[in-house]
Amino acid sequence: MTAARAQLDQRDMAEAQRIVSAVAAAFSAKVVGQNHLRESILLGLLAGGHLLIESVPGLAKTTAARVVAESIRGGFRRIQCTPDLLPSDIIGTQIYEAATNKFVTQLGPVHTNIVLLDEINRSSAKTQSAMLEAMEERQTTIAGVEYPIPEPFLVIATQNPVDQEGTYPLSEAQTDRFMLKEIVHYPSTDDEVEVISRMDAGLYEKDHRSAPVVATADILRVQNLAGAVHMDRALIQYASRLVGVTREPEQYLPANIARLIEYGASPRATIAFCRTARALAILHGRGHVVPNDIARLAHRVLRHRLILGFEAASAGVTPDAVVDAVLQAVRVP
Repeated sequence: MTAARAQLDQRDMAEAQRIVSAVAAAFSAKVVGQNHLRESILLGLLAGGHLLIESVPGLAKTTAARVVAESIRGGFRRIQCTPDLLPSDIIGTQIYEAATNKFVTQLGPVHTNIVLLDEINRSSAKTQSAMLEAMEERQTTIAGVEYPIPEPFLVIATQNPVDQEGTYPLSEAQTDRFMLKEIVHYPSTDDEVEVISRMDAGLYEKDHRSAPVVATADILRVQNLAGAVHMDRALIQYASRLVGVTREPEQYLPANIARLIEYGASPRATIAFCRTARALAILHGRGHVVPNDIARLAHRVLRHRLILGFEAASAGVTPDAVVDAVLQAVRVP
């Protein structure tokens, strides 16, 4: 690499740091704590993937998504999923306009930059499929015409683990299409007190919007830079071996853990490791991936891709505990 090229890369990294730091600061100015959630949203945004969040209600998921959208001058739409939600309510439809005696296309709320699907498992399987198709293809088809979805495009879907009555759980194939799964926990006492203080100060009033700090074009530039982050072949093999352990657990894991796994992760897991590890390197101001990046992402990449049997549920063994065993079974390069 020439000195001129090294200098250019350094400027690019400095610009990327300015952009992600500005968005992170805007997030923290309104959302108390939730640093892990902030990182996961930024990773999804920079890696071009989507995020599945599991948490009880009231933990600022909508606020977090809205703040990020406002900070990048992007569009934001929240869709409350219910059993009677139709695919056309999400992707759009054609409506008859009497004044012109024609059908006109009305695009649905998915045509924006950041979409929050609240309680996705309350929508029917047909509606879930329509949304997941839009996520994968980044376009919708209405009356035979394709309508592209603006970039950057990030879907944040939430699930409530407590109330499962009247829900339609996502199938394994559908959850696999989410790049990461984040679990959001209750805030600490100090964080909860800070939330009340900010509420009293009017920070969460309806007309209080976060000021835009970057543009969507800036996010697209950082996405391109993240794709150019160096990832050594040994680290790609490390990620692939982690995924491989979940497919042949009896060869690598203790018998009491191996028998809990019915099916391992798909190749999408390895792809997610590589893309998000590069994005994580950007967040840390590096132009290369290190082994700790992959280990840090393991739970978020694998927890929703492991299919555990009934024995795991009866024994109270979580996917995160299995991922811990997977990490211990693979030597770090």
